[in-house]
Amino acid sequence: MQMDQWECSISLPGKKGIFQTGLSSLSMADQYESVSLICPPVDHGPAAGHSWFPGPPPPIYSCTLTPELEAKAREELQEKPEWRLRDVQALRDMILKEHPNLRTRLDDAFLLRFLRARKFDYDRALQLLLNYHAGRKAWPEVFQDLKPSTVKHVLDLGFLTVLPRPDPNGRYVLFLRPGKWKPNDYPFVDNVRAIYLTLEKLIQPEETQVNGIVILADYTGVGMSQASNPGPFLAKKVVSILQDGFPIRIKAVNIVNEPRIFKGIFAIIKPFLKEKMAERYVLHGSDLRSLHRSIPPSFLPEEYGGTAGRLDLAAWTRLLLDCEEEFIVEFCQPDPLEGVVLPDSMLFEEGAGGKDEDTFRGLRSQLYYCY
Repeated sequence: MQMDQWECSISLPGKKGIFQTGLSSLSMADQYESVSLICPPVDHGPAAGHSWFPGPPPPIYSCTLTPELEAKAREELQEKPEWRLRDVQALRDMILKEHPNLRTRLDDAFLLRFLRARKFDYDRALQLLLNYHAGRKAWPEVFQDLKPSTVKHVLDLGFLTVLPRPDPNGRYVLFLRPGKWKPNDYPFVDNVRAIYLTLEKLIQPEETQVNGIVILADYTGVGMSQASNPGPFLAKKVVSILQDGFPIRIKAVNIVNEPRIFKGIFAIIKPFLKEKMAERYVLHGSDLRSLHRSIPPSFLPEEYGGTAGRLDLAAWTRLLLDCEEEFIVEFCQPDPLEGVVLPDSMLFEEGAGGKDEDTFRGLRSQLYYCY
């Protein structure tokens, strides 16, 4: 097979193949020589040295779930350890048969993310994988040259971070502060880029794939300029990526210190949310006791009535920046959908802007009224 410089070959003793990750993928290359595979880096460098966050998975899959998490995955995700690699192989076969030109990773660890996110439903997992790649094609401003160094200004500003300890349910807390962003400072899509890179890092550990994550958003300082800037079409893209185009389970969205204008902001977002996701939004206002019922104080920084020390923005920034090479391999490569024919029903339908703008004109008056 002719390989580009961004592709790689992994050879295992006594076996032949272009990308061999354990028992489930040893014979696929001989059957489908035209498939290009993106290989995750083997040497993860200093990123593996952040003791508070799990390191990336090894190139050859080996389950890292505890017996308790395996039981949880069985109950909530229909994951059976004895069938795990068989299920991965089934999804891999579907990709190679139905989309042989798709430039996607096919290793076990990567495909498991999509199976777990869709409770091991092969068809839904495949659709999620296609949406995952389609999102990149539909929104090049976000995904072109996507690496941590290009969003350092967002991280330094404190727009987002990840709290160092998972909550009692084992879920990492993605902490957002939309009020830290001012439209005149940089484009809104830079915030989306930083969020996406963070999600990509968060989803690597198998614990996150099973437990999901929690979002905590502090809306202190959010005014009309932030609320009206993205607009419904941009909001729809963000929601579509998080809800239908990324293999992560968002279990709760906690909003604190929301201003009156948040009613108008949520009116923009809600039409694009699935009912189950909309029900996971919890508005706490300035009532920290209400927040503590969702996230106990021992897991929160002092600024939010917690006992976990002062809020540390630098730790997550360092972790992401240490993963620069990892993200270059993952994102700074040729278009994975080049030459691929996708189904008619995909994310981000073209030509929807007119309807969205009409909707936005109606919602803008709501924003001003709330403001």
